[in-house]
Amino acid sequence: MADVVLASVGKRYGGVEVIPPLDLTIQDGSFTVLVGPSGCGKSTLLRMIAGLEDVSHGVVAIGGDDVTHVDPSQRGVAMVFQSYALYPHMTVEENIGFGLRLSGMPREEIVERVGEAAATLQLTPLIERRPRQLSGGQRQRVAIGRAIVRKPRVFLFDEPLSNLDAALRAQMRVELAELHRRLGATMIYVTHDQVEAMTMADRIVVLNAGRIEQAGSPMELYREPATPFVAAFLGSPKMNLISGDAAASLGGEMVGIRPEHLRIKHDGRWGGTIRHVEHLGSETLIHAELDGVGPVTAKVEGESVHAPGDLVRMGFDPSHLHVFVEGRRQTA
Repeated sequence: MADVVLASVGKRYGGVEVIPPLDLTIQDGSFTVLVGPSGCGKSTLLRMIAGLEDVSHGVVAIGGDDVTHVDPSQRGVAMVFQSYALYPHMTVEENIGFGLRLSGMPREEIVERVGEAAATLQLTPLIERRPRQLSGGQRQRVAIGRAIVRKPRVFLFDEPLSNLDAALRAQMRVELAELHRRLGATMIYVTHDQVEAMTMADRIVVLNAGRIEQAGSPMELYREPATPFVAAFLGSPKMNLISGDAAASLGGEMVGIRPEHLRIKHDGRWGGTIRHVEHLGSETLIHAELDGVGPVTAKVEGESVHAPGDLVRMGFDPSHLHVFVEGRRQTA
């Protein structure tokens, strides 16, 4: 396996700079997730690592080797795309081993590698099936198997779960995390889904308009977001961000409080009216309009007796307040 180092790497399309020069080191054996909204540059960055996009400036190094101008097939990476791209007339075994056959690898070694990959991905009982006989999750495992057999230095995933339904996405998140632990491989994963990022990553890199807003462990970013963008992007429901006089009274140009830290209490700092209540079984989301503050969401455990139109007061523990000045989080 190998680390990946991007040094002043950037991308231009004509006169438009889509990724300003950035520096990023992805540690050997880590599961790093590049996350951000559509158009933030995360897939372009992944494709530059793979060699599928030219680098406008800077250096891409894999395992200490400068691969900036090296052909994709010679970089030691394997990429899994959003579309499975399986050959419908081939079996699972033939699909997984197709690239190895093209490379001229001896048949005995192909059989051994395909067998190992199928066992790792629990595909052995399905080895003779064709794609039309597989579920979406099974097809994605075949696509991952095709990458595993190449024994790459780095695995690259470009939104591989976006075509699956919610239940399959949850299942595949667990399977991918387990696969990473078994292989100990360097994996770089692109998604716009912050739940995928939070549940699978060792390290998250949040991108915004081609720039790195913050990088760190999932809980570091959740507990100490460096900017309002990161604060709002990570977390479900998203953090309540408050500006204006209400923020100024708390010492910031903007302040944030997560829904689980906003409390309904008779002596709360802010008063207002409940707009909507979402009953989710184990928890309830209460959407309210607070006077002088604006719309907020509070998360409470279990069921709630509150209803739209009710007058409420809300407060918080100051230790859970995030204060932002000039676009950056202030530390105590």
